[in-house]
Amino acid sequence: MDETPPNAAPDKPLTPEARRALEEAAQRRAADAAQPLGPEQGGPRGPEPTRFGDWERKGIAVDF
Repeated sequence: MDETPPNAAPDKPLTPEARRALEEAAQRRAADAAQPLGPEQGGPRGPEPTRFGDWERKGIAVDF
């Protein structure tokens, strides 16, 4: 038998439909990874709030 598609369960027989679905999903993930993301629009100004532990809106800071 030919090569097992990525993310397939080991030692489990695959139907042709399951094999095709796994291959299509791998192609979609590869295509999505190849497209660079644009700059964030409407995000917070200043340091990333999830990294530095607080969020500021209209002058009020809220700690997580």
